[in-house]
Amino acid sequence: MSDPRDLPKERGADGLAALIARAAPDGRKPPVERWNPPFCGDLDMEIDRDGRWHYMGSPIGREALVRLFASVLKREDDRYVLVTPVEKVGIRVLDAPFMAVEMHVDGAGEERRLTVRTNVGDLVEVGPDNRIRFVVDPATDGLKPYLHVRAGLEARFTRALTHDLAALLDTGSEGGPGVWAGGLFHPLPPDAGIDGADAGPAA
Repeated sequence: MSDPRDLPKERGADGLAALIARAAPDGRKPPVERWNPPFCGDLDMEIDRDGRWHYMGSPIGREALVRLFASVLKREDDRYVLVTPVEKVGIRVLDAPFMAVEMHVDGAGEERRLTVRTNVGDLVEVGPDNRIRFVVDPATDGLKPYLHVRAGLEARFTRALTHDLAALLDTGSEGGPGVWAGGLFHPLPPDAGIDGADAGPAA
């Protein structure tokens, strides 16, 4: 299969952006769930561990372009792809594709509602379809919270926002720590222990 870098510019970052813009001319999010084009190989595009997008080794500095690409990002098993009406290309994601950068808290305990903003402009209310999961980083024993955003795509909480989330830790019906939000209890993993909150966020 040809290297996408050797293909016409229409297959590069600007070409993909043009295809996406034509597919959603009214500005709404493209209907990626209805697109099933052939796989055309991997693109030299990467989302690093801090949610920054890179193309051919260089950061993508245009926020509008990053948001455009994020709108057509899909997860297929363990592979991440950008999908347009006519092609599908693979990209690398080193951790979660998005970052949770801001959080609004309304209420407390079992009545608490959390609304999270991602670095690409998604507003997500934590609840049955958008749960928080906690992972203990084996390198630091710190907590790494992730929020489901859509269709298997997650946002990792920034270090600062992880501190804010840790301040909301409650005790669930089974006695373990976690966070109430959206009518659900989002528990810490068993290996975090009762004092898992004291581990702090992962670096």
